[in-house]
Amino acid sequence: MLRKSLYVIVALVVAAGAAFWLLTQPERLDGSALAAAGPGDPDRGERVFWAGGCASCHARPDAEDDALLELAGGRALETDFGTFIAPNISPDPEHGIGDWSEADFANAMMRGVSPEGEHYYPAFPYSSYARMDEQDVADLFVYLNALPPVAEAAPANELSFPYNIRRGIGLWKLLYMHDQPVVDLPADAPEEVLRGRYLVEGPGHCGECHTPRNFMGGQNFDRWLAGAPMMEGEGSAPDITPSEDGLGSWSAGDIAYYLESGFTPDFDVVGGAMADVQRNMARLPDEDRRAIAAYLKAIPAAN
Repeated sequence: MLRKSLYVIVALVVAAGAAFWLLTQPERLDGSALAAAGPGDPDRGERVFWAGGCASCHARPDAEDDALLELAGGRALETDFGTFIAPNISPDPEHGIGDWSEADFANAMMRGVSPEGEHYYPAFPYSSYARMDEQDVADLFVYLNALPPVAEAAPANELSFPYNIRRGIGLWKLLYMHDQPVVDLPADAPEEVLRGRYLVEGPGHCGECHTPRNFMGGQNFDRWLAGAPMMEGEGSAPDITPSEDGLGSWSAGDIAYYLESGFTPDFDVVGGAMADVQRNMARLPDEDRRAIAAYLKAIPAAN
């Protein structure tokens, strides 16, 4: 009887291990999705670059002006899960992404999978980038490859057990990563609002800071953009829904002007982590800032 029980236990353990291995398998993009994108355009890619805030994480800490385009990495993100270090994404073939294919880049951006087939940690906001258009990703890839290569290795992440086990990220992805819009808009929603949804939910990854998370670091989509503690350091990202405590008293014009100038309707000035975001948004065309504002006024208010 004891031997039979041991066999059952071993069988269950093996079955559980096999299920874990299958469920956590890194999932790559379908080749047909990549084939649908045309040749990348660096001018369009620059627009995606600033919308996505790439320099805010991947440029050297405190970089300004032209140095923002030297994507050496090295910026530390200190969280409850450990310290994540932004990698070098310059076109250097040894330390950056210079030897990546377009498919490698698209899978990293939209699936969080490395060229070696490993999961990236979601400190890299691919759970938002999963909602991006393949063409925008192709355009961004061409633009990044036109930037200066930086022959510097970024430091490694500093993570303790069990967070240093990448395979487990597959379960996190099953629970918290999807490529569908967060906010359902009416079928007749204006194109401007639809564009704003794409920018906010996709490349702009606004929910990564402004949406509260659970103990596993997954976003609570029922509290979308309702404000949240910062994942690193002190302070919080504010409610940016049209609630009384959020942007309810701001007009769409106020929001768009804030993104362009950094000034609130009360003539306060942007500060903290949002200062970098605002500088990125200031580089976008006016129509993109207006679209973001239109979307933020159209979504449900936090309660």
